[in-house]
Amino acid sequence: SAIVPQHMPAISTKGRLMPPSPIRKLVPYAEAAKARGTKVIHLNIGQPDIASPAVALDAIRHLDRKVIEYSHSAGYESYRKGLAQYYKGVGIDITHERILVTNGGSEALLFGMMACFEPGDEIIIPEACYANVNGFALAAGITVIPLRTVIEDGFSLPPISAFEALITPRTKGILICNPGNPTGRIYGREELERLRDIVKEHDLFLFADEVYREFCYDGAEHISAMSLDGIDQQVVLIDSVSKRYSMCGARVGALLTRNAELYDAVLRFAQARLSPPTLGQIASEAALATPASYFTDVIDEYKQRRDLLVNGLNGIPGVICPMPNGAFYCIAELPIHDSDHFCQWLLESFSLDGHTVMMAPATGFYAEPSTGRKQVRLAYVLEKDLLERAVAILRAALPAFPG
Repeated sequence: SAIVPQHMPAISTKGRLMPPSPIRKLVPYAEAAKARGTKVIHLNIGQPDIASPAVALDAIRHLDRKVIEYSHSAGYESYRKGLAQYYKGVGIDITHERILVTNGGSEALLFGMMACFEPGDEIIIPEACYANVNGFALAAGITVIPLRTVIEDGFSLPPISAFEALITPRTKGILICNPGNPTGRIYGREELERLRDIVKEHDLFLFADEVYREFCYDGAEHISAMSLDGIDQQVVLIDSVSKRYSMCGARVGALLTRNAELYDAVLRFAQARLSPPTLGQIASEAALATPASYFTDVIDEYKQRRDLLVNGLNGIPGVICPMPNGAFYCIAELPIHDSDHFCQWLLESFSLDGHTVMMAPATGFYAEPSTGRKQVRLAYVLEKDLLERAVAILRAALPAFPG
């Protein structure tokens, strides 16, 4: 008998358009390389090898509970009060009633976008930008309008006129990551006050992803968007424990706003997903007692790693890599024509002394992939001997790359 073709329901437009993660899309090639016996040095993802604070780990080890229950949808009150004290210590004056605990910074971004914007609204984002923002914008039904910054200028913000040229009647917000992922750029006071003036004049929301605030180098100062005068009701601050305490798997973030109406709207989204992770909150609340010496040691270690990697990259003929002054990422421009091809080729076809390197092609950090076609993002989150080996691999691989 004839085979009757089976008709399947169509996948949604959002489902088809959701971009793959540029950080994770090469995982199958890395797994295949490992199966062949090649050791892969993972510089593609911001997963530090730094130990999480002992106080956080001890809180989980010695947990004395009979039930892992829901928390309040905004997060445990004791944790939010502790966070308010932490923020006060870094110059951010906010009460616990305006802090909402989320499933990582990712959920904070998504909930904030859904609460602030109508479908079809536009948000201006300096690029290169955190890749998953494009997916969150798609889920929220809004359009990302990229603002070009260039590697030759260390990804600094352009003048106000560049912002003004992008503003339309649909523009409802600007998003920055400070210190920056993927660039490592820290915006100075003058740049932030420029942003403040634009946000104030055009009645926009300013989303500020500040999850890397602890990691500043060479005397650079982190200035929070919440400290900018005149836009109290317009700033949406995104935070997370993932990088601060090397607790990526806790999946605990936060959204801060002084705007009561916005907070209530975000809380309703939070109620729909019930609560943030109980175990993650327990560890995160305990982490608030992390001694200052932890950060002193971690920042010094990251600075050494940064210097080794960036100076090593700039020592390779044809490579351009600005020295970042924050976070733990850098973007390098390579003498190649296609970073997606190069990163895949490294995993499929190249090794040096049994090792290869996994990086994130920068095509995924731009609205127009061709902009990042010669660039890669590297995370200096591994110990220095592995970073040194990675530089040696790239020095040998670039002349051998057929592209």
